[in-house]
Amino acid sequence: MIRKTFKVSPAIIWLSSLFLGVIASVPKIAEQHFNLKETLLNSGLTFLFSLFVWYYNIYTLPRFNAQEGRKEFSIFRLLRSLAIGTIVMYILAYGQQLLLSYLEFGPVMLMVEVRGILINLMFFMFLHLLYQSYHNEQVAVELERMKTDNLGAQYELLKNQINPHFLFNSLNTLKSMAETGDKQTVDFILKLSDFYRYTLESRKSDLIHLSDEIEIIEAYMFLLKARFEESIDLSNDIAEQYYNTWVPPFTLQLLIENCVKHNVVSRSNPLRIRLYVENNCIVIENPIQLKKTPDTSTGVGLENINQRYLHLLDQKVTIDASNNIFKVKLPLIHENYNY
Repeated sequence: MIRKTFKVSPAIIWLSSLFLGVIASVPKIAEQHFNLKETLLNSGLTFLFSLFVWYYNIYTLPRFNAQEGRKEFSIFRLLRSLAIGTIVMYILAYGQQLLLSYLEFGPVMLMVEVRGILINLMFFMFLHLLYQSYHNEQVAVELERMKTDNLGAQYELLKNQINPHFLFNSLNTLKSMAETGDKQTVDFILKLSDFYRYTLESRKSDLIHLSDEIEIIEAYMFLLKARFEESIDLSNDIAEQYYNTWVPPFTLQLLIENCVKHNVVSRSNPLRIRLYVENNCIVIENPIQLKKTPDTSTGVGLENINQRYLHLLDQKVTIDASNNIFKVKLPLIHENYNY
C-alpha cells in the first residue's frame, strides 16, 4: 500500500500569505497621509514572514509513524516556533527601518512583533489541526490494512487447516489399514480425531504455546508415518525451556506439510525433517530432494506465515536454501501479543 504523504498545497501557502500581506496594508491605505512605499514595504514584510512561518512549521513537523499512536500537541514546538519567528520578524523590521529611516523604530518594532506572533499562532494551530487530521486518517488506513491482511491470513490458514487432500489421503490410509487388519487402526483414528480437534480449538487463536504446537505436529506426524512408514521422520531437538514460547497455530504443521508436498518421500530417499532452536529462532530444516513433477505451488503457505509474524513481531520469517538444505527460521515469541 502506498502511504499518502502529508502536504499543504503551495497555492494555499502563497495565497494565504499574499492575503495577509494585503490585509496588513489596509490600515496604511486608510491613513490620511497615504504613503505608497511604506504601504508596500509593510505588506511585503507580512507576506515574507507568513511564507517563512508556513514552511518552517511544515519542515519541523514530527515524522509520521503509525505505531507511535496519536501525536499530542507540543508546547515545546510552539514556543520554539514563536521564538524563531520573533527573531525573523525583528530582522525584517530592521530591514524596513533601513529603508524607512524616518519611522520610530520602537513603536514599529512592537507593532510588527505583535502581528508576527498572531500570524505564527494562527498558522501553527491551523497546521497542527491539518496534521492531526492527516495522522488520524493514516492510523485508520493502517488499522484497516492490518485488519484486511489479518482476515486474509486467517482465511488462508483455515483453508490449510482443513486440507481436503490431506483428509482424502488420511481416509485412504485408514481404509487400507482397516482392510489389512492393521493393529494401529484404532490409534490412527484417535490421532486423526486429535488433529482435527486441535484444528477446531486453535483456529480462533492468534498464538498458542509451542508445547501445544508440538502436540499438533506429533499427531500430524503419526498420520504421515502411517502413510509413508519409515520414509519420513521428524527429529525434535527443541529444549523444553522453549515450550512456553508462542507460535501462530499450525505454523510448524504447515511447514512440515510443505516439506512433504515439494520433496520426494520414499524408502530410497527418506525425508528427514529436523526441528531445533538457533539464534533465538525456531528452525525447521529438511534436505532438498525435489519431486520431478512437483505439486503446483502458489507460495501462499509461507507468505501466510510471514504475514502473521510481521503483524505480531514486525519481523520477517527467514528462508535459507543452501548446501542442499532448506531452512525456515521463525523468530521466537516470548510474549502473547493480543490485538
